[in-house]
Amino acid sequence: MSALRPFLRLWSRHPYRLALGILLAIVTLLASIGLLTLSGWFLAASSVAGFAGLYSFNYMLPAAGVRGAAITRTVARYFERLVSHDATFRVLQHLRVFTFSRLIALSPGQLSGFRQADLLNRFVGDVDTLDHLYLRVISPLTGAFVVIVLVTLGLSLIDLQLSFLLGGTMLATLLIMPPLFYRLGTPAGQAIARGRMRWRMQLMHWLGGQAELTLYGTAHSWRKQLDNEERGWQQAQRKQQRLQALAQSLLLLISGMTLTLLLWISAAAIGENQLPGSFIALVVFCALGAFEALAPVAGAFLPLAQVITAARRVNDIIVRSPAITFPAVANVPADTLKVCIENLSFTYPDRPDAVLSHFSLNMQRGEHIALLGPTGCGKSTLLALLTRGWESQSGTITLNDLPLQNWDEAQLRQRISMVTQRVHLFSQTLRDNLLLACPTAHDEALKAVLVQVGLRHLFDQDEDLNAWLGEGGRPLSGGELRRLAIARALLHNGDLWLLDEPTEGLDATTEQQILTLLNQVTQGKTLIIVTHRLSGLQHMDRICVMENGRIIEQGNHAELISKGGRYWRCQQRFAL
Repeated sequence: MSALRPFLRLWSRHPYRLALGILLAIVTLLASIGLLTLSGWFLAASSVAGFAGLYSFNYMLPAAGVRGAAITRTVARYFERLVSHDATFRVLQHLRVFTFSRLIALSPGQLSGFRQADLLNRFVGDVDTLDHLYLRVISPLTGAFVVIVLVTLGLSLIDLQLSFLLGGTMLATLLIMPPLFYRLGTPAGQAIARGRMRWRMQLMHWLGGQAELTLYGTAHSWRKQLDNEERGWQQAQRKQQRLQALAQSLLLLISGMTLTLLLWISAAAIGENQLPGSFIALVVFCALGAFEALAPVAGAFLPLAQVITAARRVNDIIVRSPAITFPAVANVPADTLKVCIENLSFTYPDRPDAVLSHFSLNMQRGEHIALLGPTGCGKSTLLALLTRGWESQSGTITLNDLPLQNWDEAQLRQRISMVTQRVHLFSQTLRDNLLLACPTAHDEALKAVLVQVGLRHLFDQDEDLNAWLGEGGRPLSGGELRRLAIARALLHNGDLWLLDEPTEGLDATTEQQILTLLNQVTQGKTLIIVTHRLSGLQHMDRICVMENGRIIEQGNHAELISKGGRYWRCQQRFAL
């Protein structure tokens, strides 16, 4: 139950709507009980009065009471559903935003232990499961308890013994059945939560890899695994439904036995005081209506195991403290960024060897630097450290003489334009994916940058900028993805440009065009380009050759060629 505490605090932020929903639920139950009780008494009393009592019996007032109770029940039920679901959706919205804010604040290192499908399932499926906490547990239990108290007090005005019998039986049922069936239903509830998680992850993998699975002839085996997961999930659901049916049957048995006992006592089978016939009907029909309040309570705790399992999985995210924090406000000079890296060392958590070891690099404002070296020498890691995707174990990074840790996140993101190796596109239109870089850009500006990077054909169709890119930009080639990322960097237009393999997947002609474009648009801006390719390096102010997390030689193109070192040998192999 401790896993639910953070979410109960979130529910407490919407007290008025939640309380109003519970109040309307209580009014609905009381109106339903009143309708059944008054109708039973009215029919019995009318029968007892007979034709002889036509002028002495007041038919109008009970009839009006029946109509009033019916109208009250209908109206209260409508508004109870409206208010309760509105409150639940507001809480879920708040919870989803809160969960995402905690998720987005985590560093890549903290998220490396989660699969993307698992994170999505926690964020969507597990959060949705938490609505059971109010709709199927808190509201029904609270409403049932209040109804038991009010019905007991009301019946005590007629007969104290009958009121205690009915109230005591209902209270014992309320206190015993939910915990009992929670214990019985915990294995099935946990199995449902785990089965749903596995099935959704398997489904996402199957859908995402449909083309590759079909190509290699393994789609059938993956579909078979998906069907097996679904059958296991359905089996757990059947177990829970059987428990639900058992709870309802047991509640029906208790209500029937209680009604029989009430009828026996009220008919004076025990004791000397016999109630009038109409009041016997009143007690019996009141008990029938009162037990309806316990109908949702019988299996109220059955979904609680699912809720607790979902809460624990969501808690795995929201209780984590961000490993990387940003100050609220920083006074940052508005000049073009100057980068100073001193004695920087970094090691990934799952790797024993250091990726960067005592790395130092000083860049002047507006300087263009290329980082060259074999895979794994730390080039991309350096860019991740500059954007605070990771935090170094030792050393310092300063931008414009201000330590990187003192930059607030908004200004840091605003001042840096980055093209990563992996281009992320959302399943949205071409316009939507470009507006991520500059939300205020108009369509003409979007088309202009697409023309600059040679992607006019993307909007030169009937759909224009509304062309649908799909998940991950499936209609685009690798080179088109890369140029689209460069187009976003052009729109963002920061002071510090970090480009990780910007010409990967491009042919020689397009590569030269893109490099010329980048050289033009970054004039007066600080530029770091990571590359394995040697094209266009002669235009760089400085070339740094890296190996094992350090710079082993640096200088401009002419200087490094004259030295005859590692860069010269690379150029010789490239010429061949």
